[in-house]
Amino acid sequence: MATVSINLATGSIQKEEIIVGIDLGTTNSLVAFINPEGNPQVINDTGKGVLVPSVVHFQQDGSVIVGNDAREYLISDPQNTIFSVKRLLGRSYTDIQAHSDTFSYKIIDDNTESLVKINAGGKYYTPIELSGMILKELKDRAEHALKTAVNRAVITVPAYFNDSQRQATRDAGKLAGLDVLRIVNEPTAASLAYGIGLNPEEEKTIAVYDLGGGTFDVSILKIQNGIFEVLSTNGDTFLGGDDFDQAIVNYWIESNGLGENIDKGLRQALRLKAEEAKKALSTQNLFNDQVNDIPCAITKIKFEELISPKVEQTIKCCQNALADAGLKVDDIQEVVMVGGSTRTPIVKRKVSDFFGKVVHDKINPDEVVALGAAIQSDVLAGNRKDILLLDVTPLSLGIETMGGLMDVIIPRNAKVPSKAGRQYTTSIDGQANMKIAVYQGERDLVKENRKLAEFDLKGIPGMPAGFPKVDINFRLNADGILTVEAVELRSGVKQEVEVKPTYGLTDQEVEKMLIDSIENAKEDVSKRMLIESRTEGEQMIYTVERFLEKNKDHVSEQELTDTKKLLEELKKALSSGDKDQIHKAIDELNEFTRPFAERLMNVAISAAMKGKAIE
Repeated sequence: MATVSINLATGSIQKEEIIVGIDLGTTNSLVAFINPEGNPQVINDTGKGVLVPSVVHFQQDGSVIVGNDAREYLISDPQNTIFSVKRLLGRSYTDIQAHSDTFSYKIIDDNTESLVKINAGGKYYTPIELSGMILKELKDRAEHALKTAVNRAVITVPAYFNDSQRQATRDAGKLAGLDVLRIVNEPTAASLAYGIGLNPEEEKTIAVYDLGGGTFDVSILKIQNGIFEVLSTNGDTFLGGDDFDQAIVNYWIESNGLGENIDKGLRQALRLKAEEAKKALSTQNLFNDQVNDIPCAITKIKFEELISPKVEQTIKCCQNALADAGLKVDDIQEVVMVGGSTRTPIVKRKVSDFFGKVVHDKINPDEVVALGAAIQSDVLAGNRKDILLLDVTPLSLGIETMGGLMDVIIPRNAKVPSKAGRQYTTSIDGQANMKIAVYQGERDLVKENRKLAEFDLKGIPGMPAGFPKVDINFRLNADGILTVEAVELRSGVKQEVEVKPTYGLTDQEVEKMLIDSIENAKEDVSKRMLIESRTEGEQMIYTVERFLEKNKDHVSEQELTDTKKLLEELKKALSSGDKDQIHKAIDELNEFTRPFAERLMNVAISAAMKGKAIE
């Protein structure tokens, strides 16, 4: 086992080891590194191409295919082929409900507030597991191409990603066997690739316009003293090149009189042909082909007419971003283009016209973020002395949640000073106190980490489970002193504790904690998932039993019998230690009880309209 030396001042590793930069994209992902000449370079492993489609397919025998080969199953086996998983990272079903019909696979709605799960190949997966599979493929390709072990990475995320989504990305990296040294905003990485912000003397305000396959965002950045500050970000997480493809598909469906109810396989075939047409129309005026004898022709003029409203939507986002930053178009000195969809000529034209300047588009827009991430990894490796690296936290800081799990609030390598927070709620009706235990470390179970403090938030007013909203905020100052504050938002009940020193560990102890976390990553994640599924199952049982107790008069004898039978199945599954069995039981109970829960809701609404109360 090779030992790893970590510089506590920067949280970085000795520079002999390769640190890669990864762009984990909605449609495609890729990995880059700094080559021996000191330049960023994307990795093309054995001619498979630079871009790795962010697609995971589950075979009938249980094996998993990721990337180029998985993409082929989008047509032949759509329900077991997962795409656009980045849209689901750190999201609950409520977040993606309005767009659930855009996914050809099954997203589990078992509790509107819990993180989504996907059912594929008869098993249940979280977006973290699926993203981990994509990152593992990137890691394998990098190791194969570079002929050396790759264990450290910088991963990019959209600037608008919240703490939960950033932590989900870190967890996915950990599951892939990577120590994620830094999560970097995609616009920051793209700027670095163009050399913007590399000079500490430079002061600029720039716009980064990022139009990918599934998402659009625009970020306004202020660069000063080598520090990138996001002034504002705007966009649409469900707008991208996929919509351009869809516009073409709809045009073909309409012009061929196919009607809306075409099967999934044909729809996917048309979608892939539309993508081909979109790419061709960047350089030619007419595309003419067919799918299953269905004519698929479109002119560049018609294409631009179809997508013009979508492009205008992105320009409106640019206006909003400027307004949020309190800036005018003239205040922007540079415009950087990111994302494969910016190759579409009408997009470049409209963005250039709006900002009134020539845009930066010389670097391949698919690669620019990964190249910037590689430059950031070079900074972390200590090879670029000209860039300011702020002091960082050597180990993650978080709290204990149900089942003895560690929920990270300030991740390792976050810049100091730093502040972050998460919202929590109660799990039992009428819960008046909440224990807050603060830990430091990289393992998924708190018992493997170092306890720093514990206190109780007392006096929470008696409310139903899930109703109180408790904000837990961490503030870490430049001296490494951590202040933890818990506030129940509805009542204003507040408690605060100061923890010092938060580090107090030798370099060797930090190093050991990091190595332990990497060596035990897979086992830790399996334990975490089992605990999470058990917690969710227990919560489901509690909720359904309370529901039946209060509303048995509104439920038929047969419904009562069947529900109790499903409750028993779930209780049995909880003792099995099989997360898939638990999720299956939760899913079945949820599906069965939803209709009469909705029926009761309608009764309650109609009673309320008549001015009557119902429990």
